[in-house]
Amino acid sequence: MISLQKLFGKKDVFFDLLQASATQARRSVQALHTLLSAPVGTPQSLDAFAASRREDKSITQQIDAALCRTFVTELEREDIEALANSLYKIPKTAEKIAERFLITRERLAGVDFGRQIKLMDGAMDVVVTMMTELGSKLNLERVKALNDQLQTIEGDADKLILECLADLYSGKYDPINIVILKDLYDLMEKVVDRCRDAGNVVANIVLKNS
Repeated sequence: MISLQKLFGKKDVFFDLLQASATQARRSVQALHTLLSAPVGTPQSLDAFAASRREDKSITQQIDAALCRTFVTELEREDIEALANSLYKIPKTAEKIAERFLITRERLAGVDFGRQIKLMDGAMDVVVTMMTELGSKLNLERVKALNDQLQTIEGDADKLILECLADLYSGKYDPINIVILKDLYDLMEKVVDRCRDAGNVVANIVLKNS
């Protein structure tokens, strides 16, 4: 077993900030879920995404500042930085998806992103669970099980994008729609990849400190 105090030294510094970052990342994915699932004609904006990204950027800056003034013993500062950066990239990528969706939505009527949404939601939920449990106790077997879930989701995302690309290149789509959808599919897969990256960092932290 590992404890937060052993890992971070100060419970109210790094863990609270990293958990807050994971929470902001999940909010951005939830906002994306709402945006992509909304009925045609529903008023939409980027306000929720911009607010989440700004808040997560502020959290990341606080982590950087804390690293400059805090001596970390058990946990390597590179691990904290890697985890903070992986988490920050999630809302940043979600906002990119929202931007592209809003400027092209008139061409996306009838497109179902349900499977992509399910994978992004699932990956984000696992990451938040890992961050929450890291704050108390998280043994190697538990983190391995959670990380295996992320690897499975990431593998499913890889299979899905290949399936979607095969459909896009089947000849039944307008060339402009092909470009639009490929861009969106790639970015949605990146959200899952960012979650996997964050999970791998947590797994490495637990492995080194178990």
